Amino acid sequence: MTTPAGVVNVGADLLGDAVADQATPVTRVDWRPPMAGTETDLATVAADPRRREANERAVAAMLDVTATLVDVLPASEALGLQRGEFLHAGPPIGWDRASGPLRGALLGGAALEGLVEDPEDAAALFESGTSVSLEPCHHRSAVGPMAGVVTPSMWMFVLEDAASGRRTYCSLNEGLGKVLRYGAYSPEVLTRLRWMGDVLGPLLQKAVRGTAPVDVTGILTQMLQMGDEAHNRNRAGTLMLLRDLSPAMVAVGVDSADVAESLRFIGGNDHFFLNLAMPACKLALDAARGTEGSTMVVAMARNGTDFGIQVAGTGDEWFTGPAQLADGLFLGDYGPDDANPDIGDSAITETAGIGGFAMATAPAIVRFVGGSVPDALATTRRMHEITLAENPRWSVPVLEFQGTPTGIDVSKVCRTGILPQINTGMAGKVAGVGQVGAGLVTPPAEIFPKALARLAELAGQ
Repeated sequence: MTTPAGVVNVGADLLGDAVADQATPVTRVDWRPPMAGTETDLATVAADPRRREANERAVAAMLDVTATLVDVLPASEALGLQRGEFLHAGPPIGWDRASGPLRGALLGGAALEGLVEDPEDAAALFESGTSVSLEPCHHRSAVGPMAGVVTPSMWMFVLEDAASGRRTYCSLNEGLGKVLRYGAYSPEVLTRLRWMGDVLGPLLQKAVRGTAPVDVTGILTQMLQMGDEAHNRNRAGTLMLLRDLSPAMVAVGVDSADVAESLRFIGGNDHFFLNLAMPACKLALDAARGTEGSTMVVAMARNGTDFGIQVAGTGDEWFTGPAQLADGLFLGDYGPDDANPDIGDSAITETAGIGGFAMATAPAIVRFVGGSVPDALATTRRMHEITLAENPRWSVPVLEFQGTPTGIDVSKVCRTGILPQINTGMAGKVAGVGQVGAGLVTPPAEIFPKALARLAELAGQ
């Protein structure tokens, strides 16, 4: 009797385990049926003659982008933001549906802009909507972490792709804890923001203009090999940014006490580089927008109520579902009942193939967001199943320098049922509380079939 060379086991492990017990090699395939109700749309999209070439072009366009830090400007100048105009993270939303942390950040932003003296008084302004307006950061080529609130006086990093001249923007990072982006608006929060506007922003502007453009994409390449995944761990990236900017910060003629305070602030804020990683990812992904026939996701964003995605082949349309609660670790006495559903534009990092997609390169992240080192390794491997390519710039040493999984494919998500993995901070659900923890979360599953249905509709036209 001839001994079989091996057995391929698809789906449940029961048969495979029995065969393996008989010393027969077993190749296991993690197969599962497609998401319910997507079969017809999957067939239509798969038959679209534009799809393969469109996805190749979308990925190539994204990978060709090099993001450099070229300026630091007030949002009024960088984005044309006017008094009473507020940007926020995630897809469009009004005050009536805004989550606690988003409301808290808007209240603080209104006080920062002098629209009210007491932040609590700003609620009436947003309820009436007569002198204020809300708009997603993504609609102004910007991104904002957590609540993502941007007001005209806030200073913004300006990133540029030299080849195309396109630019993206992000506010300066405040640090962790009780900060505006987590919905806190106490006097200490506003004092810090005013210092950032009066001292830190102008100093960074002088430093950036006084030195060569900072290669943000290059820093991302290095930090991924130094234990950062560029979403919830940015320590190496922040220190490399300081290395590039601190000589110019010292040399531009600003009062030495202000320089010292600014250096201490940046050096003591491991997340400072996050607000450069995010617009760098957006700059790359925006290069793929408008690629007809492409099934690649170009944005994932959350406003604390809704989770939305945008796809290269469907223009600026948002596909939304309810934001989910993260599963992770809590600060102090906080627990799941204190946390708001997922919030922020920072999932743009995962959309570009880092953050939760690169957890294998930053195993220490599990001490911040929960899970285990094997979980981190498995997550990066699993994300390759729903992506179109690998990023040769951003490699994972522990996986033999394999490129990070890049280019989330709507059709692969629907076919496998595997959802993108995001690691994230958690904001308190009550306005004013601030950060309560950090953890892991995925998008609501239903948004991908919605996007697939639209892609199928366009394929049939």
